[in-house]
Amino acid sequence: MNERILLIEDDDDLRRGLRDNLEAQGWEVRAAADGERGLELALTWPADLVLLDIMLPGVNGYEICRSIRLEKLEVPILMLTARGQTEDVVRGLDLGADDYVVKPFALAELLARVRRMLGRTGPKEERYDLGGGLVLDVAACRVDDLETPLAPKEFGLLCCLVKNGGRAMSRGRLLREVWGPGLFVTERSVDRAVKTLRAKLGDAGRAIETVRGVGYRWGE
Repeated sequence: MNERILLIEDDDDLRRGLRDNLEAQGWEVRAAADGERGLELALTWPADLVLLDIMLPGVNGYEICRSIRLEKLEVPILMLTARGQTEDVVRGLDLGADDYVVKPFALAELLARVRRMLGRTGPKEERYDLGGGLVLDVAACRVDDLETPLAPKEFGLLCCLVKNGGRAMSRGRLLREVWGPGLFVTERSVDRAVKTLRAKLGDAGRAIETVRGVGYRWGE
């Protein structure tokens, strides 16, 4: 069965153009021109990917993203936005978006991101090759052949980054997913953990890339 993409975009020309190009790739597409209809489809239609504009009439893209995650839906969300301010990007990532593109964007870039994100919707492997002879074994809670064992938070941070390989993860999101609620910690805790994690991983630690103004990602 073809992958299903939900496109929520209020610009008529852009919405029609994107829909035509996405369908030409063989994907099934449903489109919404406003936030209310977009949210309804997001919660009722089983999409494999949501392309979500931020500035929408009615319910905005932030609220749609928040609602999707509150319903525990794990569908990947790619935000489309003309707002390139760092705080807007961070806000979207903190609410659960997986990636973003800033308008105007090249169609080839968008299609490449869509293909990449759809490729992540299948079953996840529990072992990941980190490079440098190291292998992350999630189920066993260890990194094979690592000389210095990782602390629990370092291991959790590594798992979070690797499982979301290529995605920019904000410090706020990493705090929630790794440290969890109820602890008084700051974003500096993430920076310190990344520093020690890089050191322990050696050459493989170079894959942890700093995303300026946002946070970190595990590079290819």
